[in-house]
Amino acid sequence: MSPQDSGAPPPERPEELSSGSSWTALAADPFASARRPLLVRRPALRWAVPAAVLIMALTIGGVSRMLTADAAPSLPPRTAAELLVDLQTAVPHALSGTVVQRSELGLPDFSGGGRSDSRFTSMLTGVHTLRVWYGGEDRQRVALLGPFGESDVVRNGNDVWTWSSEENTATHTRLTAEDLRPVRPKPSSPMPTTPQDAADKALAALSPTTEVTTDGTAKVAGRAAYELVLKPKDAQTRIGQVRLAIDAEKKMPLRVRVYARGSNSPAFEVGFTQVSFATPDPAQFEFTPPAGATVNEAPADGKQPDLTDRVSVVGSGWTQVAIVTGVQTSGATRSMVDALPKVSGSWGSGRLLESDLISALLTDDGRLVFGAVDPERLYAAAAR
Repeated sequence: MSPQDSGAPPPERPEELSSGSSWTALAADPFASARRPLLVRRPALRWAVPAAVLIMALTIGGVSRMLTADAAPSLPPRTAAELLVDLQTAVPHALSGTVVQRSELGLPDFSGGGRSDSRFTSMLTGVHTLRVWYGGEDRQRVALLGPFGESDVVRNGNDVWTWSSEENTATHTRLTAEDLRPVRPKPSSPMPTTPQDAADKALAALSPTTEVTTDGTAKVAGRAAYELVLKPKDAQTRIGQVRLAIDAEKKMPLRVRVYARGSNSPAFEVGFTQVSFATPDPAQFEFTPPAGATVNEAPADGKQPDLTDRVSVVGSGWTQVAIVTGVQTSGATRSMVDALPKVSGSWGSGRLLESDLISALLTDDGRLVFGAVDPERLYAAAAR
């Protein structure tokens, strides 16, 4: 099936924000997923969007408005520890859904005047709608919709397709056995023996840097959910709190809201607006490039360049700073970067961007240094 064949609004999938152990790890280490191959080390596309979105949620911010919510439902009370147990024991379901992301990050407009709203890079600013499907460990699809087209990432077994309708270009990758090899814990890593043990370990890992509490209930995409609240204890971070709405029945996060310190409204928000737990039609995972499309074959030897090889992290907890090397800009992006204030120090020189939740430094030697911290921490990290 080509993207255009999807036609009417598809079945919906709230697996975007899911599975306890990964969420807990990301809360304790916001850059954890950035150090893993994107499509295959976690079950492929099931993790691509949520991991990327949560990384942004924990490290990037701006000014955004809340998604419309219904009245809070009445649910039996649950503690933070019990909600962490829920996250640990959540089982992936076949499901699909519509996700809305709001992020006015104070960043330059990467949409090219609106014509690139269906490119995944455009998600750094504005309001975006995604349709997502989860048909199992080897069947996932994410479609970012824009006024002039859509971009898709589709996995069906060992085949992964990326598609841009605006550019009429598709890229096909055939996953190898090495790509699909499960990531196993190191022998020296003690594994929890029970869900409660896992939750206790998660709380112990979070407690030095994060206050974990509950705050009533919410209704997200028509479903009853509990609110789990993470508040950084480190005053050096620009993040005030992160709120997760956890489905009361399915135990999966349905929405994430990130607040700047001292703000009463979310600076970044991503959540489901429509959800179905019905098994998606297998045709949703079948992709055929339209006639006339440019089709590229990506290397299938598992040796593709990986962004994780170019990412390093300085610091820990909520004040971590990420450094990406080998960053290049050109054309309109270069013009936007050149419009930012120029800064320099012992680390070199570059351009600085600040918003409510993030500081980002693009150095003249091609390093992107960013975090939910003040610029001085970026400079210190760049000097190292």
